[in-house]
Amino acid sequence: MKCRATALAGIGCVIAGSASAAPQGVLVQHDVGVHLGLAVAEAALAKCEADGVSASIAVLDRAGRLRVFLQGDQAAPHNIELARRKAYTALTFGISSADWNKRMNDTPELSAQRQLGDVIGLAGGEPIKLGDEVIGAVGVSGSKKGGDEGCAMAGVAKAAELMK
Repeated sequence: MKCRATALAGIGCVIAGSASAAPQGVLVQHDVGVHLGLAVAEAALAKCEADGVSASIAVLDRAGRLRVFLQGDQAAPHNIELARRKAYTALTFGISSADWNKRMNDTPELSAQRQLGDVIGLAGGEPIKLGDEVIGAVGVSGSKKGGDEGCAMAGVAKAAELMK
């Protein structure tokens, strides 16, 4: 009986060891799925609407692909592109688009980053993080009173709630 228990324990160790080992060169990454993206966008849109703002909301995955886009009923056409670019800026640098803009202003040697395609130094883009890992971003455009950032943060808060 003792021998059988030892043999079974050994087999269990082999199985457990092989299940956790990934083939060399294979990456396992977290990402924003469509349902998480939709929840983020809906939370951001609800916050904007509660503030009386008709905004556009863009949610990107970790590769910068547009996962979800919502446009408020009265949102201006240019808000589509601005929301996407704010999210792209937050995703690219892993900080809010407002913080990135401040960093560009405070650190002249980094100002050449403004020449990168699709980045924009306007508030309203926030990274979506799982722990310290940036897995996507949300961008909001439409507030005439600077409320885009608060709407984006409502989306990020929803993501954090769902990823607990």
